[in-house]
Amino acid sequence: MRVVIAYHSDYGNTKKMADAIAAGMRAGQTDISIDLHSAGETSLQDLLTADVIVFGTPVHMGSMAWQMKQLIDRAAKLWMEGALEGKVGGVFATGGGFGGAGGGVEQTMISLYSNFLEHGMVVIGFPKSLPAYADGGLQWGPYGRSGNHEGMPDTVSEAALAAARSYGSHLIEVAGKINT
Repeated sequence: MRVVIAYHSDYGNTKKMADAIAAGMRAGQTDISIDLHSAGETSLQDLLTADVIVFGTPVHMGSMAWQMKQLIDRAAKLWMEGALEGKVGGVFATGGGFGGAGGGVEQTMISLYSNFLEHGMVVIGFPKSLPAYADGGLQWGPYGRSGNHEGMPDTVSEAALAAARSYGSHLIEVAGKINT
């Protein structure tokens, strides 16, 4: 199975989450190829040849980073061709915001999923029954809080990375069932 994880990372936190998802996917798997790319380095060919596509972004003012949106816009050609139909998709995000809120994380994840659904992809959420969900999960996917209470950059917690690993393991397990 071939996986592409495309992400944008401002301070390295989204990359840490991408790496954790990849680690979760690799755990106990032998027949898997995972390519991690920044959104700007992800080609349309990468998306075409993947069985599983995972997008990750920091939240910027309640939405995805423009670099991720640019990748989505480039992939519109694939939508015209129906080229991504039936592929498995998952999403994750990082973000700060003031206080303990997610600062638009749900809206960001929903917009990523909306794109996948428009392509005819099968999307996989993050069930609350999975390990580490309570520490870094939303039904949409894992979320790593990357800002302090003043809204300034901070690092994602080990708990959020554990949630990302759990989600990666779940994603690849479900994709395996779908792709058999």
